[in-house]
Amino acid sequence: MTGVKSEHALVQQWREVLALHARTACELDRGLQEYGLGVSDFEVLDILAEGSPDDGCSFRVQELADRVHLSQSALSRLVGRLEKDGLVTRGICAEDRRGVRVAITEIGRARHGQALPVRREVLERMLGHA
Repeated sequence: MTGVKSEHALVQQWREVLALHARTACELDRGLQEYGLGVSDFEVLDILAEGSPDDGCSFRVQELADRVHLSQSALSRLVGRLEKDGLVTRGICAEDRRGVRVAITEIGRARHGQALPVRREVLERMLGHA
């Protein structure tokens, strides 16, 4: 089987990916604590901050859940905490009254901006050699 990785080599590579992800997530969590954020909190703010301030930077909850790899119920709890902290707002979708849209607030945008260098530093340190 020349050129084809063995089962053992593939599994070992997969375990290395998982370990790197776990170590990186832990480092991000530690760094983001200073800003009252966890990794998933930051990811939601990061996605919302990518939008333009003119369009309200809003996303449907399901769109966010797909992008941050959380269940819709876990994301709803996370968004509830972010809303309580004044970092996001929730509202009914104009196009579908059953849906909920989430938008970043100015406070959320500022907190995201403060925490952004932490993510950069951790990713450079953890992934720079990968």
